[in-house]
Amino acid sequence: MDLIWQKFTEWLKELLVSGIMDNVNGLFDNVNSRVAGIAGQVGATPQGWNSGVYGMIRTLSDNVILPIAGVILAFVMTLELIQLITEKNNMHDVDTWMFFKWIFKTACAVLIVTNTWNIVMGVFEAAQSVVNSASGIIISDTSLTFNEHIAGFEAALAEMEVWSLLGLWLESVVVHLSMWALTICIFIICYGRMIEIYCVTSIAPIPMATMANREWGQMGQNYLRSLLALGFQGFLIIVCVAIYAVLIQNIVVESSVSAAIWTCMGYTVLLCFTLFKTSSLARSLFHAH
Repeated sequence: MDLIWQKFTEWLKELLVSGIMDNVNGLFDNVNSRVAGIAGQVGATPQGWNSGVYGMIRTLSDNVILPIAGVILAFVMTLELIQLITEKNNMHDVDTWMFFKWIFKTACAVLIVTNTWNIVMGVFEAAQSVVNSASGIIISDTSLTFNEHIAGFEAALAEMEVWSLLGLWLESVVVHLSMWALTICIFIICYGRMIEIYCVTSIAPIPMATMANREWGQMGQNYLRSLLALGFQGFLIIVCVAIYAVLIQNIVVESSVSAAIWTCMGYTVLLCFTLFKTSSLARSLFHAH
C-alpha cells in the first residue's frame, strides 16, 4: 500500500511540475508580444495605421462634413462682420480698414478649412516623430522567462511537497488566466485610441471653420488641443512601457518564484492602469476638454 501511494505521489508531483513549468514558461508571452508592438501601434499616423479606414474617414469628411463646415463658416464670418460694424459706436464711426481686415480673416478661415486634413496630419506626423524617437531610446525588451533566470527552478520544484506544488500550480493557473485579460486590456487601449483619433478627425472641418471668430474660435482652439493630446498620448504610452520594461528586468533578483510571478502580474496590472490614465493625463497637460 505504501508503494502504491509513493508511486501515485511521484506521478502527481511530475504532473504538477510539468503543469507549473508549462504555465510559467508561457505566462507572459502574449503580454510581452503585445507590449513589444505598442511602439509600432502608437507611433503610426492615421494614414499609416490603416489606409482603408483613413480613406473611408476622409471621404466621409470631404463629402458630408465639409459642406456643413462651409455653412458654419459663412455664418461665423457674417457674424464677425456684424460685430466689426456694430462695435464702432453703433455704425457712426465706420473705418474702411475693418472691411479689409474682415476680408483677410475670411480668406484665412477659408484657407484653414480647405487645408484641414493637412493641418490634422501635420499634428500627428509631429507626434509620430516624437514617439519614434522615444521608442528608439527606451528599453524595449520586456520578455521574462523564469526558467532562464531562476537557476534550478525545475529541480527545486521536484523537491517540494505535493500540497506546496498544488498551491503553486493553482497560483500559476490563476495568473495565467489573468494575463489573458490584461492582454485584452492592452489591445483595447491601443486600438481604442486609434478609433478615437479617426472619430475626432472625421469632423475636423467643423471646428476648424470657427477658428477666425473671437467668440466661436474657442471651439477650434480646443479641437487643436485635443488633437495634440491624442498625438502625444502615444509618447506617454511609450514612457509607461519603458518604466514597465525596467521593472520587469529587476524581477530576476526575486528568490521566490511565487513572489516573482505575482510581482510581475502586479507590474502588468499597473501598466494597464497607467495606460488607461494616459488619455486623461494628455488632455490635462494640453488643457483640452
